[in-house]
Amino acid sequence: MDIKIDKHTALVFDLDDTLYNELEFLKSAYWEICFNLKPKDVYTLFNFVFSLYRNGENPFLYLSETFCVPIEQLLNSYRTHTPKIKPFPGVLNVIKEVKKKNGKLGIITDGRIITQSNKLKSLGIWEDIDCCIISESIGSEKPNLKNFKLVEEDLKLNTYYYFGDNFKKDFIAPLVLGWHTVGVMDNGMNIHPNSCDFQLNVPECLIRSFEEVSII
Repeated sequence: MDIKIDKHTALVFDLDDTLYNELEFLKSAYWEICFNLKPKDVYTLFNFVFSLYRNGENPFLYLSETFCVPIEQLLNSYRTHTPKIKPFPGVLNVIKEVKKKNGKLGIITDGRIITQSNKLKSLGIWEDIDCCIISESIGSEKPNLKNFKLVEEDLKLNTYYYFGDNFKKDFIAPLVLGWHTVGVMDNGMNIHPNSCDFQLNVPECLIRSFEEVSII
């Protein structure tokens, strides 16, 4: 898809499973937690912990009981660690091209400030973002209109494109506000399965990869 960018246009993104696979963040956190517990075999522990997650069980409860560590301490490590994650193919190029044409970039994401900020820094795009709305900082989550209106109030532009992966909540507000909407299709690794009502909240366009996006 072609997107015409100028100084009056912004591309705004969801974060998790839109710009990268959130499963990679989870694996990164589990690895760091397991490594810091200094088990005899960190690889075996990590694989077991990840399998607990995949089976719908609570890895933190197991680690807490096995290593006598408070669950809150484990959760804090999960939330505050510096993740080893990479953006999807094409993401960095899209961001670079938008900046070259004097367009603006925004993030609207649900989660904790430190967790989501660390993700953006690890992805290498923190310095490029002109407006970042994280739910914890404003006390509301998507699909609340407030989260999107704050971007409009900050950037004060004419045209907005919103990229998201969660068809249950990502596109409700931007469609109401008249934004352009782009759905990023599940590559088979999304933490939360996509579901789409083909009569409601359907984005204008679907892409399989950011490599399909051309900034003109």
